[in-house]
Amino acid sequence: MQNTTQHHNNSAESNMLRSELELLMKERETLLIIAGAAAGLIAELNTHDLPVRTVEAADLLATTINKLPEETLQDALNSVHASIES
Repeated sequence: MQNTTQHHNNSAESNMLRSELELLMKERETLLIIAGAAAGLIAELNTHDLPVRTVEAADLLATTINKLPEETLQDALNSVHASIES
């Protein structure tokens, strides 16, 4: 009986972890899309045409995006089918 209970507990934990992992992967995909869209927007901005506060907000966003590892940024750009030219 104890073996069956232990197996049930392990199975329940595995299911819970699987569900949590699936949720995290969906959240990652959404965050990649957001980061990719933001990176694309920043790349297209002409700061000469924007108010100072908007430029400051764009700079904050760009600084944050630039903190992403290169591979993650590439995943983000790929998620929105974008590329940024150097």
